Amino acid sequence: NIPVNATWKQNGVTIAGGNGAGGATNQLNEPFGLFVDDDQTLIIADFGNHRIMQWKNGDTTNGQVVAGGNGEGNGLHQLNRPTDVLIDKETDSLIIGDQRNGRVVRWSRRSGTTQGEILIDNISCWGLAMDEQRYLYVSDTEKGEVRRYQLGEKNGTLVAGGNGKDNNNHHVMKWNKGAKEGIVVAGGQGRGNALTQLSHPNGIFVDTLGTLVTIEKKI
Repeated sequence: NIPVNATWKQNGVTIAGGNGAGGATNQLNEPFGLFVDDDQTLIIADFGNHRIMQWKNGDTTNGQVVAGGNGEGNGLHQLNRPTDVLIDKETDSLIIGDQRNGRVVRWSRRSGTTQGEILIDNISCWGLAMDEQRYLYVSDTEKGEVRRYQLGEKNGTLVAGGNGKDNNNHHVMKWNKGAKEGIVVAGGQGRGNALTQLSHPNGIFVDTLGTLVTIEKKI
């Protein structure tokens, strides 16, 4: 939980990786989505290494492979370009967007776990989120939509998009519950580096004051 009066520094510190792109436990390769647990443990979708890494708070030397890490593939013990990850605290498990395998999978965090299970298939997952009722929200880049799932459900409910896809819009959209269309809340002025523009926004975060923070990808 981030305090309402939190402030942000211009310069950050490296807490995971930072040793060049690679597959060692002190390296990452195109890290994408991440999740921070209550104890500040960092879980990272290590996209280019086909694995999920865990970095304990205070240990900036080496991470630990907690899912995948068995090469690129579609076996239950493998991942293929994972894009996002979150922790389901109810089951103490990781839920992973296994993008190139077209599925969302769950891996237990219990010691000795060697493979996951498929929760949702036939979906090109890019982002994941879970609400307080444990509904899972999954963005599908191929269909240009976001669907909401109860865990165990295969088809889900359309909550945003679903009218065919376009791409490279360089904006952030807000969809109110039950809305038929979204509202542009950031960008939307074409791609660029002006303060009114965005360039390939990837990650977003909204703080307790409703302030939107977005990460842009340099292409």
